[in-house]
Amino acid sequence: MKNIFAIFLVFLLFASCTKLEELNVNTKDPTKVPGESLFTGAQKNFIMQMVTPNVNSNNFRLFVQHWTETTYIDESNYDITTRPIPGNWWNSMYRDVLMNFKESATVLAADGDLPGDGAGVLKNKQAIVEIMTVYAYSVLVETFGNVPYSEALNQDIILPKYDDGLTVYKDLINRLNNAISTMNPNEGSFGGYDNMYYGDVTQWYSFANSLKLRMGMVLSDVDPTLAKATVEAAFPNVIASNDDNGAITFMPSQPNNNPVNENLVLSGRNDFVIANTLVDEMNNLNDPRRELYMTTKSGTEDYVGGIYGASNDFTKFSHVNPALTEATFEGMLFDLAETEFLLAEGAERGFNTGGTAAEHYEHAIRASIEYWGGASEDADTYLAQADVAYATAAGTWKQKIGIQKWIGLYNSGFASWTAFRILDFPELVAPPDAESVLPLRLTYPTTEQTINGANRSAAATAIGGDAVSTKLFFDKN
Repeated sequence: MKNIFAIFLVFLLFASCTKLEELNVNTKDPTKVPGESLFTGAQKNFIMQMVTPNVNSNNFRLFVQHWTETTYIDESNYDITTRPIPGNWWNSMYRDVLMNFKESATVLAADGDLPGDGAGVLKNKQAIVEIMTVYAYSVLVETFGNVPYSEALNQDIILPKYDDGLTVYKDLINRLNNAISTMNPNEGSFGGYDNMYYGDVTQWYSFANSLKLRMGMVLSDVDPTLAKATVEAAFPNVIASNDDNGAITFMPSQPNNNPVNENLVLSGRNDFVIANTLVDEMNNLNDPRRELYMTTKSGTEDYVGGIYGASNDFTKFSHVNPALTEATFEGMLFDLAETEFLLAEGAERGFNTGGTAAEHYEHAIRASIEYWGGASEDADTYLAQADVAYATAAGTWKQKIGIQKWIGLYNSGFASWTAFRILDFPELVAPPDAESVLPLRLTYPTTEQTINGANRSAAATAIGGDAVSTKLFFDKN
């Protein structure tokens, strides 16, 4: 009897433990995150990082002298180390973007599709995740050069090696080609989980081909044969309308509002004005986008830029147009204007891009003016000017395209920075107190030097030195 009673007590003990454990489980919350939700988060993180003007991580609007600072001017003078800017950019891309895209792909492969979806929908989702993964890795390579790739995002490899940037870039193009080849526009994809195209695979197909076009053009000075093949395969299917631009519309409130709104309005700070470099060029060309990009100087009808790299009184210069600082203003990854400028560059290099350089150049400028709210007549007048018309504008084709592309990529700082490093226009003069030349890359994060020192040192040696002045493999001139 005692043994039976003892057994009964043990049974009660285990039963009670089980019930107590169940009480600690929130049965209303999922225990596993769907691959679709992981994609949504990674997509948001990526676009947020690309468009934020936060000086702790994204200073590309300053590097290309679209904006300049007012009181705290370190970043306008190319100080990227007082704040851990390279590390913040690096960590965001690897931890918040690429890791979540990888996990999304893993969960989708393991769990299949949502109920009611077929194999074609799953393939499209996997292709879209891959497209965004390629994009994010291309940004890292264009920022640093050699980066962890083959051993990256592997929890079993604490100290990943760095792979050759050019080799990585070519592999990314292969991955992009494979993703494009599996897409089926007749099937759906992420639907509402996709905040850029809402699951429209036809638009994703155009976006992927525009990305392919850009990556081909990045290689144009280092591997012309591959560049030509890549560009010519992409151009028939690139973005062809501002309606197909790759952008997301932000929400009215935090934490999903426009990062420009976060940093220029909600912060209550007056840290930026439009740089004189941009304002002077647009004034000289009587550019109709001035009123769309910026305000006039307070109390006047004049557009006046702050001196780049100097301390600037916020009240005395042109500010960012309030439309750009609205909470819901969209964040752009790729647009028609950039696509057309890339096609113009390709045409000048002898690639078949479906038109002449002059035609694509004109289309790009029209697309930019119309995107920002200008009228077709504004574009006609602007393009009729001798200093703007492709046949009569000053300089080489790199200068003509480079200056107009720089103007057209306003509010797309990273893309403008990459374009500047390839085309070498406009001529950006460093401020007198600059700590270095205009950065041609970001240095490796300090944490990589201390934790992954041997691999970081080998990478630094391979690219010619871990300095902002080191030209990356695509920057040949």
